[in-house]
Parts: sequence; C-alpha cells; structure tokens
Amino acid sequence: MSDLNDDLRHKKDAFLIPEGVIYLDGNSLGVLPRHVPERVSEVVREEWGSSLIRAWNTHSWIDLPLRTGDRIGRLVGAPEGTVVACDSTSVNVFKVLSAALSLRPDRKVILSDNGNFPTDLYVASGLKELLSRGHELKIVDPEDVEAALGDDVAIMMLTQVDYRTGRLHDMTELTRRAHEAGALAVWDLAHSAGAIEVDLLGAKADFAIGCGYKYLNGGPGAPAFLYVAPEHLDHVTSPLTGWMGHEAPFAFDLDYRPVTGIMRMTVGTPAILALSSLYSALDVFDDVDMADLRTKSISLSELFISQVEAKCPELALASPRDPQQRGSQVSFRFQEGYAAMQALIARGVIGDFRAPDVMRFGFTPLYLSHQDVVDAVDILSEILKTRSWDSPEFKTRAKVT
Repeated sequence: MSDLNDDLRHKKDAFLIPEGVIYLDGNSLGVLPRHVPERVSEVVREEWGSSLIRAWNTHSWIDLPLRTGDRIGRLVGAPEGTVVACDSTSVNVFKVLSAALSLRPDRKVILSDNGNFPTDLYVASGLKELLSRGHELKIVDPEDVEAALGDDVAIMMLTQVDYRTGRLHDMTELTRRAHEAGALAVWDLAHSAGAIEVDLLGAKADFAIGCGYKYLNGGPGAPAFLYVAPEHLDHVTSPLTGWMGHEAPFAFDLDYRPVTGIMRMTVGTPAILALSSLYSALDVFDDVDMADLRTKSISLSELFISQVEAKCPELALASPRDPQQRGSQVSFRFQEGYAAMQALIARGVIGDFRAPDVMRFGFTPLYLSHQDVVDAVDILSEILKTRSWDSPEFKTRAKVT
C-alpha cells in the first residue's frame, strides 16, 4: 500500500526499529530515536566525564527540567514557563492534586471516572486519607462526569485518552462545565502528549500531568511532566517542598520559600541522564505539525479497524468507532486476547494486552506506515485462523502485559 501522500513518511528514518518488527505499542513505550544513544553517551562521556560538577553550570543541567518542559509545552498548547519535566507521573499527580485542592478548601469531592488510569485513582485515594479532612473520591462512568459536577466538587480529575479503549474526552467542554460548577480541572495527558493535538491554554485547563516514555519516546522510566495554568502559578505550592523548589536552593536556608513560577513544583535533584534522553528525543517533533500528526493517526487507525473487521471477525471493537472520539490507539476485545497478543508479538507485531480481554494497539504516525498496518492485520488474521495462539507458551502470564 502506497504512502505517497504521507507528509510524515520520512520521519521513520529517525527511529531505530528492529528488523522485522511492526511496533504498535507506542502508547506504552515509544521507539528509540536514532540520535539519542549518541547524545546520552555524550552527556556521560563529555559532560559528566569531563566537566564533572561544573556541568551543572557549564552545560546548564540545572535548567534542564524547565527547558525540557518548554519543549513538551509546545506539543500540548502550553505557554513557556508553565510546564516542567520532573519526577514520575504518579508523584506529579500527588503534587498537582494537592495543590489544586488547596485552591478549593471549602469543597471535598474529587470527581473522576472509571476509565481514569488506576494510579491516578490510587494517588487520589491515598491523598484524601493523608489529609484526613473529609475528602471524597467520587468515581462515575465517563458519560456521567458532566452530570456529576455539583457544587461540592473541588476537582475534576480525568485522563483525556482512556488507556484501555482510547476513548477521548472533550477537554474544552468538560473544563468549561467544571469551571461553571466552581471546580478545577486536572488532566492526565499520558496517552495524549505527542499523539494528538492538545491545547491546554485554549481549553483553560487548570493543571495537567503526563509521562515522557510513551509517545514522547523518552525511554523506559523517562521523567514525567506537569503543567500549571498561568493564573495559578504563583498561588500554589507543591506539598513536597524540596530544595529545587526553593527560591534560593544554594543559600541553604532552613525555612522554605517557593520560587516564582513552575519550578516551585519541583522537588529534588533532576535526573540528568534521563532528562537528557527525553530532551534529545523531543528533537523528532521539531518539524512536525501536530495537525498533520493527528490526520495520519486517524488514517492509520481507520485502516486498522476496517482491516481487522474484514479479516478477524472473532474480535470485537472496544474503542469508539468515531475517530474524533478516539486518541491514537485502538482496542479490540477477544476472550483469549492475552494469548493472541503473545502469539502476535512472537511474529514481530508488538502491541499489548489490558485485562480482562483487551488487545490494545497504539498508532504512532512518526514511524508507522499504512503498509505496516495491512501487514500487521494479515499476521493477526493468520494467527486467529490457525489458532496458533492456543499454546501453553502464549497463555502463561508474564509480570508485564
């Protein structure tokens, strides 16, 4: 199948994809950009190896969380100085949720839905217990979020793209409704950033968090990021008041005074090697228009759905059929989904599985072609027709699915 009209087809050369692999798992771990190993090696050999402690100044290590955040900000519609790359997604959920609750002290409900990523719900549950101020975590079906926005809701906390099905929340509309109800909006962009067009400022989102290792290709365990809307920046403080959030960290004062701006949401010493990998990986987006990315994403996923439904009748679509209501991933249900996915991976088509029965496929327009999609479905169809998944080696659950 020709990709002659694909304006992004040249980007595939920017990635190191193993021979014989069709990678449909960018929503769990992005592919390694080709230039990143040399950049990380340079940081290790030249900056750490030669400059030693001086590198914090001479190579601007100290500013890397903010510089990386600004690069991510361009991809999610955030102004300079409102995004910082630091810590893990879960830690950032804790910091952002705590900061948001402090702005609504008279309200006690944290509203979320059952499509939210579980760690967000775990963190919210733990935080309300820690605060011991009578907060409630209210979890509803995704379609019931708007109706649940009562005058007791302090925070609406949602994942924009459902990790399991790819269902896409309308960020602008739900944020508007949250504000009308007097609540603040916290958005998890883990499956959005680098995959679809996001406009945090335009949507008037209050806070956002996301990870760096999925569509941003920062590497396993890459630093996460967080966003604070400009109007909140100097009115919130991280509950983790570490020295990097201090206005004068090297004054070593014994009292904590938060720095002005987004850096007040940082805590400890930045992980420079991991940040360097993420910062370098973001180079691949420098010449990418996110609208073009979204157009190709929809084209790939629509082709995938049509091919699977034509060739694999055993599978049932679990994602919204309307592409405008999906992120950059498609899921199908199959009772033996785990085994089928393992058989598929063994044939070089790498997706992932989400319990209880979801086969999940991520579509990364920067390194996937339409021909990749056709080839992947042909292999999947053969596996299902021959029942090659029905083997003990494919049914033994690994720790990571």
